[in-house]
Amino acid sequence: MNDVRRKSPRAPTLALPDALDRVEKVYAAEGRHATPTEIVAQALGYKSATNGSAAQTIASLRYYGLLERPKEGFLAVSKDYENYKFSPEESQKQALVIGWLRTPAIFSALLEKYDGRLPSDATIRFDLIGLGFLPSGADAYVSVFRRSVEFARFYDRASEQSVEDLLALPTTPEQPTGQQPEVATGTQPQPPHAVHVPHVAAPVAAHNPGVIRLPVRLPKERMAWLELPIPFYEADKERLKAYIDMQLADDPDDE
Repeated sequence: MNDVRRKSPRAPTLALPDALDRVEKVYAAEGRHATPTEIVAQALGYKSATNGSAAQTIASLRYYGLLERPKEGFLAVSKDYENYKFSPEESQKQALVIGWLRTPAIFSALLEKYDGRLPSDATIRFDLIGLGFLPSGADAYVSVFRRSVEFARFYDRASEQSVEDLLALPTTPEQPTGQQPEVATGTQPQPPHAVHVPHVAAPVAAHNPGVIRLPVRLPKERMAWLELPIPFYEADKERLKAYIDMQLADDPDDE
């Protein structure tokens, strides 16, 4: 019986920040010109494109979409990388990084699976094996994936957006104490309108199932947490914002 050698699925062997460093070498040497694969390998520091490490590096850059193949035997740096390199807008650069992170099919599948934050390395390894990776090689891919996600600040961005969405929701005036709103004849009074808290990065507090905790990323690598009751009303939101304005803003932000 013939032995069929099983291989792991195609995925980058370089973390995204390392891949960006490598593609910069190609861009510095060749710009965006279509360049023979052999010369691209030399720009990356290898003697030949047939070198195993050179082939892996080039493959990783292609999996992220940093290198394109305009024709057989030639490679070119993507236009997106040039936009990233020269864009003055941090938001555009961040969007490109997120796009590259999602480009490898394996990374995209894992990001869809993990809501809010990454699990442990052991869980990622288990999921990679479930996706067809060899157990002997899965650990290296765990590290590559985690470093790439952390570099892209994938979940930090989601946390920031969820809090911004929460505090930007429109408000409705609160009824004065003891005053009942007018209700048309034949209709039932409606309960106060509750603010919908985004699902992303809003875990239920372990000690109290009626409370959610929202992470808020602050300057200088600091993190704050908001604990909010369920339901959370628009009047609650306004009171929270007013309290922060009056009580908690002691010093100017000196980022």
